[in-house]
Formats: sequence, structure tokens, C-alpha cells
Amino acid sequence: MSASGPRLLFVKSRRASFIELDQRLLAERFELHELYQPGRVSDPRRVLREVLAADVIVGWWASWHTFLPFTLAWLLRKPTLLIVGGFDTAAEPDFGYGYQIGGARAALSRFIMRRARILMTNSEYSRQEIWRNAGIAPERVRVLYHGIEDRHPAGGAAAPPADQTGAAGRPLALSVGVVDSANLERKGLRAFVAAAAYVPEVDFVLAGKIVGDAGSELRRGASANVRLTGWLEQDELDALFARADVYVQASRHEGFGVAVAEAMLARCVPVTTRAGALPEVVGETGVLLEDGDPRTIALGVREALHLDTEGAARERVLEHFSVAQRRHGLSALLDELLAASGR
Repeated sequence: MSASGPRLLFVKSRRASFIELDQRLLAERFELHELYQPGRVSDPRRVLREVLAADVIVGWWASWHTFLPFTLAWLLRKPTLLIVGGFDTAAEPDFGYGYQIGGARAALSRFIMRRARILMTNSEYSRQEIWRNAGIAPERVRVLYHGIEDRHPAGGAAAPPADQTGAAGRPLALSVGVVDSANLERKGLRAFVAAAAYVPEVDFVLAGKIVGDAGSELRRGASANVRLTGWLEQDELDALFARADVYVQASRHEGFGVAVAEAMLARCVPVTTRAGALPEVVGETGVLLEDGDPRTIALGVREALHLDTEGAARERVLEHFSVAQRRHGLSALLDELLAASGR
């Protein structure tokens, strides 16, 4: 149910869990209207109507879906909050990731970011990345960490998905992500699967929707201790987090690492590369790899199995990445916007 406060227009192109959480938090105190635009083409008349009716506009990512609403809001002097970090601020030519590599997408995203009244991102790493790649000074960018919902309170968890977690009693290393051609490199999924051959005593599970031929490619080269689950319902995924001993994120770029924090809440010991914001999330509660080579990942998994930091990992997320902190931070930024605009 929407609150009966100022009217807020929430602009998004995806229904990711962290975006849905922000939408729910904002709906607690605003009359929230959603503008969902999954493609490049929008209805200009609808966008204009929604922007005119709104007291404040909030958008996720500087991309095609936010171009028209944020341009109109800028022309109409409407207060805006733009949340960025990830594909829109990255420039990773080695594996073809990020709008800031150049071309029309770089120009588009920079245009939108410069017209937002407040620009917000989800990590200190992303704030510096925005300065490095888009030329927007760090003092112009606010940092507010993601809020991670705690679905793993004390008292155990439901049973994991049948036939997807390896043999009972064996250690389990988990990674989560959409299995598509881009993520084989960007998320380190190929390296994660390859690492399993060097740790035959551990079951490796990769959970996530399989797109195209990426799953078949991984399975062809996988050792016997690898499982690909495909897409899972949230309760199945939560149970898998609870069953895992180690969570691996072998990414080459991360603006935050929501799945890492979710795994830490479930008392997994994290094993990650040093890419992007991953060290900010993990802190000293896991293993930070020097590179994403499969042999390095395998050594990291073995090391993590002998660490006793799962409690510390959970406490780190509760202390630094809580939903309450996200709610308070979003509310404070919106109060600042509305006060500055006299609304």
C-alpha cells in the first residue's frame, strides 16, 4: 500500500530484487507511481504525464529508460535522485563491459548523470569509478550501501533443492548469477566451474537462470562435482545459501556484490576477487583472491573451509548493509531534495 505523502515517480528497467526493495521502502512514505521501461522505446506522452504529476523522480541507472524522464524533470526543475553503479559507470574493454567504454551509450549516461539533482551510488568504489570514467567529481556523488534482507535468522533453514546440492555431508561451494555468455567472463562463472576440478572433495553449485548456450558450454567442460541448478524460486535459493559452506564470486567487475552479502548473511565464508567493491563488502571476513584463475579459486575455497569467520561475515552485513540503513539513507536524501525545492 502506498503512503499518502508527496507523489514519487520511480523509474526502472528491471525487476531486480535490490530495485524492488528500494521501491518498497520508498512506498512506505510516498505516493509511489512506477514507470517501468524495459526497452529503449518509451511512450513520450505517458512519460510527460508522469513527470508533470510527480513531486520528485527517482531512477535506477543512467540509461535509455531514464533519459526522457530525467531530461524532462531537468527542464521542468523537478527534483531528481538517480542511482547509478554497474554497467552505466563501468569501462572494462578487456571483456566488453560498461557504457563508459565510449560511443553513444557513454554520452547518453553522462548526460543523464549530470542532470540529476542528486547522484547516488552503492559503494565507494563506484564513486571513484564515476570520477575516473565519467568525470563527475566524487563530492557530487553520495554513497549509500545496499540493504540486504535477512532471510536467515537463527534456527535453521528449509531443505535445499533436491538433487542440486551434491552429496550429503560433503562441503559445498556456491556461486549465483545469470548464466549467459557475458557472465562467463564478467562474473567469473567459467573460472568457478573450472576450479572444481582442482577441489574434487568439494561440490560446486552454480545457481541462476541459464540463457542461450552458456549452460551447455559450462557443462561440457565441467568435472563430476559441478551442478548447474538453473533458475530457482527465492525460497529454494535461500535454502541453498543456508546449505553452502563457501560462497565464491570470481567477478572481474562488481559495483557492490549483492549475492555475496546475501551469502554472508546465511553464514557462508566469502571467497572473492579484489574486483570493484568486493573488498568493501567482504572486509576481513573471507578470502580475497589475487586473481581469478581457476587454481587460485580452488586454493581460496580450501582456505575458506578452514576459516571460522561465518559469524563475523553475518555480523558485518547486519552492521553495514542493513535494510534499516538503506531506508534511513533514502529517506534523508528525499527529504533534502524536497526541502531544497520547497515542496
